[in-house]
Amino acid sequence: MQFRRGCSRVLELTEDEFEALVADALDEIPAELSQVMDNVVIMVEDEAPDEEPELLGLYEGTPLTDRGDYTGVLPDVIRLFRLPILRICETHEDVLDEIAITVVHEIAHHFGIDDDRLHELGWA
Repeated sequence: MQFRRGCSRVLELTEDEFEALVADALDEIPAELSQVMDNVVIMVEDEAPDEEPELLGLYEGTPLTDRGDYTGVLPDVIRLFRLPILRICETHEDVLDEIAITVVHEIAHHFGIDDDRLHELGWA
């Protein structure tokens, strides 16, 4: 997921504080969805890959809708990038909102929803 707005100063949140906000956002995912998430881990990293520094989050794996014989496979990974998120947010509330949006966006990819459909739904 890429950013949508910019800010001249960067908010400061420690890794632990940011991870706690991510955990809170994950707690808001409806139980019906979180119970069917399969073989996926969620990680927080400071920066996005060099080739895409504006990314806020990234899903890497095989969406549930594309899985066939899916045994013995390493977990899919949802990565949230702390510093890019903080760079685009002006307030603590902005951070909460951006984390929630990014978590939903990347989990949607795990369920096989592409960026075009997320745009249609207002999540991108």
